Amino acid sequence: MKFFHPTIFFLVSFFISCNVLPFQKKEKNNDMLLLALGILANASDWVWDLPPGFPVPNVPADNPMSKAKVELGRHLFYEKKLSGNETMACSSCHFQSLAFADGKDFPSGITNQSHPRNAQHLSNVAYMPRLTWSNPKMTSLELQARAPMFGESPVELGLQNNNFLSALSSNPIYQPMFERAFGGSGITEQNVRYALASFQRSMISGNSKYDQYTFRNNKSALNASEIRGLNLFNGETAECFHCHGGFNFTDTSFHGGAKEEFFYHSNGIHTDAYYAGLASSKRGLFDLTGVASDTGKFRAPSLRNIGVTYPYMHDGSFMCDNANNPNITAGKTKVDCARDALTKVVDHYRSGGQTHSGKDGALIRAFTISDSQRDDMVNFLLALTDDEFLSNPKFASPF
Repeated sequence: MKFFHPTIFFLVSFFISCNVLPFQKKEKNNDMLLLALGILANASDWVWDLPPGFPVPNVPADNPMSKAKVELGRHLFYEKKLSGNETMACSSCHFQSLAFADGKDFPSGITNQSHPRNAQHLSNVAYMPRLTWSNPKMTSLELQARAPMFGESPVELGLQNNNFLSALSSNPIYQPMFERAFGGSGITEQNVRYALASFQRSMISGNSKYDQYTFRNNKSALNASEIRGLNLFNGETAECFHCHGGFNFTDTSFHGGAKEEFFYHSNGIHTDAYYAGLASSKRGLFDLTGVASDTGKFRAPSLRNIGVTYPYMHDGSFMCDNANNPNITAGKTKVDCARDALTKVVDHYRSGGQTHSGKDGALIRAFTISDSQRDDMVNFLLALTDDEFLSNPKFASPF
């Protein structure tokens, strides 16, 4: 049996009672009632189809999930009318085949201005309590959407006002979609963001070889090398799990009934001198706090689908040697690129990284493994890629 969200139930009751008060305008009350009923109808139809071992994500009370919102959000995610010159969409920097990353060191927006950090993948973004590399103020997908839409430094989608709403209204498909998703409130800037957020929360990835082995009781899903790599990853020698633990392979997680956790780390990929020479928008958590010890600290990303989310680190520091190969995103070349880049990543960590005053020495320290063991770890990391997620039509462009 399904139960309505208590807040919405209260609103409906309130609007019904208001509708009979003599000093209220009946037409206005009817509009409010229709809005509440529209929200209620759509908020009750969403069922999380979660993989085994996955908790229910937290969802803001003012933006409950619904099928209509998710479908509208899917259209808007691929809609170029959401950019200032109608040349880019959210999907221009988030490709499904790359787990909604973009394969670049730094993406650029409609003005070709480079972003100071690379585009993170969106696999399981519903579980993230902080949504960027180094800004702890970005606490929800509804809020974060404003940055690419309206941000001025850097310019991404380059919207300067709400004129894009008229462009959306000119497409006859959107009016009924917004009605189904939000009732009578129509095509508004907030509803655009809320629909985008709902679609992104639906991007659940949990059918990798690792998931089949761990949560679906398929003990043949991982081969011997991948199992050895899994044990090294979670063992006391490499201790990768401290920053990349849990079902989502990150120490930043938030879901129903769980304590909110988020951490920022310097993993020794650069020195103090390197960061001193960077622009103030590229020094990590320091950019917001101004605290010297926060220099070079960034959020540990989820390792989900890491086989397709290169180049690695916030600035693409680790990439395969054949990065200029035009066939890099095709077939075996993609796996080879990931293997090459991940080998560099593991080599970085086993060396202990570079000397940096902000580096977390308790977590980032040299450890001894053989090249064969390193290759086992790389094989395990490649087993975290969910091929079904990369081609699932429910996340694909509707156009």
